[in-house]
Amino acid sequence: MPTTQETAKTGYVGRFAPSPTGPLHFGSLVAALASYLDARANNGQWLVRMEDVDETRCDASYADEILATLDAFGLDWDGEVIVQSRRKARYQEVLATLEAAGQTYNCECSRKEIADSAVMGIDGPVYPGTCRHKNLPAHGAAIRFASPTGSVEFEDRLQGKQMQSVERAVGDFVIRRRDGLTAYQLAVVVDDFDSGITDVVRGADLLDSTARQIALQRALAYPTPRYLHFPVASNNDVEKLSKQTLAAPVAAGDRIGVLRRALHFLRQPEVHSAANCQQLLAAAAANWRPEAIPQTRSLTVPDEA
Repeated sequence: MPTTQETAKTGYVGRFAPSPTGPLHFGSLVAALASYLDARANNGQWLVRMEDVDETRCDASYADEILATLDAFGLDWDGEVIVQSRRKARYQEVLATLEAAGQTYNCECSRKEIADSAVMGIDGPVYPGTCRHKNLPAHGAAIRFASPTGSVEFEDRLQGKQMQSVERAVGDFVIRRRDGLTAYQLAVVVDDFDSGITDVVRGADLLDSTARQIALQRALAYPTPRYLHFPVASNNDVEKLSKQTLAAPVAAGDRIGVLRRALHFLRQPEVHSAANCQQLLAAAAANWRPEAIPQTRSLTVPDEA
């Protein structure tokens, strides 16, 4: 993790935050590469965070494999790797702050009950606020954040102006699950703040989550980072490459070739000669053009990738 002095020197702190649910595939390598190049092009810090807050889906062996793959491709990170599963006490501390401010409440609704009584939003049924005024006990309940009224607006560096009413698009959303695990939306906000993240470069599949994260940042008086959401890599059926869609692990045999294909996916200038990954990455960072990335939410990956 960068010190305050280091952050002041560069003015830029970025991050790559994979979930260790499987090995890196081409789409996740693109995410690592885009965030890495944006950081290095700005003479900034590039941190790595393992988003294993959902311990029911994550495996430490995959975390080790991901780090080994990043290392093999010359994607060197700064400082120690941050691991969400080791930060539970910190998340509880922030949750207590929100509770004390009256910005949360306990919820006992099942998914079926929500689906039966709600309209559809961007991530499924919009929670109608059923438990907001019930003053339910905490035991066995989820904790929801009371979404603000009005719209959250922000300027994405690639996708342009974004505006979302969290209240209408999502409703009051869960920040701690019934099983006691911290939900992604809260964990990522706390982690980015604690790490001094100034710039978030990630896939456009997370664009719709950004308004929720900004709402939490504002409730906690945290600064809002700059955001850049690039198109996610998808297969021929326009499905995001993932473990669920059986995306193959990235091939480490032809590392320079794989990096070239990732640069091509991001529509970056071609690097004509490079003896190793480090040389290719240095040249790519020197010629990084985020404005050249297509302004779309997904792009199909050629079969050879």
